[in-house]
Amino acid sequence: MVYLDNAATTPVRPEVLEAMLPYLGPEAFGNPSSPHRFGRAARAGVDEAKRRIAEALGVEPSQVIFTSGGTEADNLAVIGCALAARERGGPFRVAVSAIEHKAVLAAAHAVARLGGEEIVLPVNGVGEVAEDALAQALARGLAVVSVMWVNNEIGVVQPVARLAARCREAGVPFHVDGVQAFGKIPVSLHDVACTLFTVSGHKIGAPKGIGALVVRDRHAVEAIIHGGGQQFGIRPGTENVPGIVGLAVAVELAAREQAAFAAQVEALRDELERRLLAVVPDAVINAAHGRRAPHVTSVSIPGTDSEALLMHLDLAGIACSSGSACSTGAVEPSHVLTAMGVPRELGVAALRFSFGKQNTAEDVDALIAALPKIVEKVRALAAVLHR
Repeated sequence: MVYLDNAATTPVRPEVLEAMLPYLGPEAFGNPSSPHRFGRAARAGVDEAKRRIAEALGVEPSQVIFTSGGTEADNLAVIGCALAARERGGPFRVAVSAIEHKAVLAAAHAVARLGGEEIVLPVNGVGEVAEDALAQALARGLAVVSVMWVNNEIGVVQPVARLAARCREAGVPFHVDGVQAFGKIPVSLHDVACTLFTVSGHKIGAPKGIGALVVRDRHAVEAIIHGGGQQFGIRPGTENVPGIVGLAVAVELAAREQAAFAAQVEALRDELERRLLAVVPDAVINAAHGRRAPHVTSVSIPGTDSEALLMHLDLAGIACSSGSACSTGAVEPSHVLTAMGVPRELGVAALRFSFGKQNTAEDVDALIAALPKIVEKVRALAAVLHR
């Protein structure tokens, strides 16, 4: 089986699993809020993990808030900032880009349902945020701006350092969804004046169910779940100690190996695109002329639909993902491609291939060997259905 869906999730790295095991065993299984030896052992693991993650990201350990993953962290950033702004009499208004992950878009919708306002910032043909629209939104007053560093479908890289500077000048908190950026491109928050930053464990070799939100200004965000006083009350609840320890190892490895990883997967991505265009000449590489992260590519194949392509690729032993969403039984183009102005017929025919540490040139060989016949079969079926 060839796995080319690493932007969806990655296998747990052996080093991560090994580090987690002691915190699932009899010596360090305790509640990190408990004062006895079992609790102290767990607390030591959490504190050390926080220190290591902070060092890798270029922030202070006290600024690292653990969550259940990227979705919770994004919701905490967007909704939490909106609630905090409303509480202090500020603008109950958020701005997000049109190509954000659904976690951010849904959080912005939630703010609107609570009586606030959401502003959706448009993007250009390669997915870059329109900075004139951002300037107009900032002039109206905002609780937070949220822009992803790297898009999960097309890989476009936003100029987050510049956007952060504009928000800081306007006195508006800036949230960066870094889920697809960390470990793929150079990331140091020394260089990006963002207020909040999201990282997710299972995108970098840690288990599902663990992530973190960097919060540089605790006054900018209010809790969206309520309980004890853990993590300064920003994200209460007993910490997931094994997951936190595993996340720290994954973050350190991803930071240490970033340059080598990027070189490896960029070569694979470029080879895939070159050879795919050779065997399917009318295929379109989405956002090909934009600045992209090295690990992901979005390809539209005219005359097909992505769900049929996915099914046939899966039968051929190749796992990738769709650039579209299935809604009420009908294939619809993804919101990302639609926002970029990609025609519907290309939007419903998009596939995403994303590479991980385990991928090799043989995986590209397998895809290229299988794809032409699959495309021919799907196009023939589509022609019959549309007679």
